[in-house]
Amino acid sequence: MVQTALTQARALERPSMAEMLQRAPSVQRFWNDNERLFKDAWTEWETVEKDSDLILDSTIFDPRLSSAIEQTWKDPSQESTVRSLWEEVFPGVYKTQFFDVEKLSVLRRYMDTVAQADIPLRAPYGISLNRGGAMLDPRSEGYLAAPNFQHFYAELMNRYMRPVSRLLFPDIVGFDTQTFGFSIQWSADTADRSLRPHSDASSVTLNINFNLPDEAFSGSAVSFIDSETRRVEKLTFEPGTALIHHGRVPHASEPITEGQRSNFVFWLYGDRMQIPHESTPYTEVDAHTRWSESTSAPDNHAPF
Repeated sequence: MVQTALTQARALERPSMAEMLQRAPSVQRFWNDNERLFKDAWTEWETVEKDSDLILDSTIFDPRLSSAIEQTWKDPSQESTVRSLWEEVFPGVYKTQFFDVEKLSVLRRYMDTVAQADIPLRAPYGISLNRGGAMLDPRSEGYLAAPNFQHFYAELMNRYMRPVSRLLFPDIVGFDTQTFGFSIQWSADTADRSLRPHSDASSVTLNINFNLPDEAFSGSAVSFIDSETRRVEKLTFEPGTALIHHGRVPHASEPITEGQRSNFVFWLYGDRMQIPHESTPYTEVDAHTRWSESTSAPDNHAPF
């Protein structure tokens, strides 16, 4: 009997955690050899799991942000409305309501269903390994290739993140052709509870919490460090809120002591992973440049 792609993908023996952390050659071969299979399996899974309550679309974005974004795509001179929604909560760090709290349950159910799909997903790992997360960008190995999610991801990156990043951080223009994203989960009852101070290999980092309103947690603040004054500020996430900042800003995830925190982390950077340095001067960028359609990025693998 011929097995479907979904059945074949679920039957595969996965690399061990030790092999992934050691970046064993067998891990690379696993993702490369099965790339087509996994893409077909996610397409099949989405058909099997087809449910109107699990469709990701533009209604998930916060209504005020979505309205301002759409208005500005039509008329870039209106971008001050978008800018007014982002509050600077630490030098160079901005915060806004990114997802609609009323629609977060759709996003959360979707990601929970993905976690139960039993299709191999590559966990994000670099300076640590997060067992509860997944790679999201199509240029990453073992990514979440479900077509509906990829449409949602492309809209978020191209219509929201890139122009907003150019608006808040003009020096990143030209260093924002590439995308990268992953989900991450901090849980008090696992080894994945914190992340030590670090900076990102990105021009801009967007970090979005997608906990539900009734999913309280303790600890797990994101600490930001001012490189000049050494001031440290612990910032917390409310459901659906986002923080955006230059990747070079040092930050850490404080230990979570109770509950669970679920986040998306998205990066932009330039060709060949170029990012602006602190000495890169700010430049005046025409609003129409910020809100112009993005060109497709060269095919390369994202970090981690």
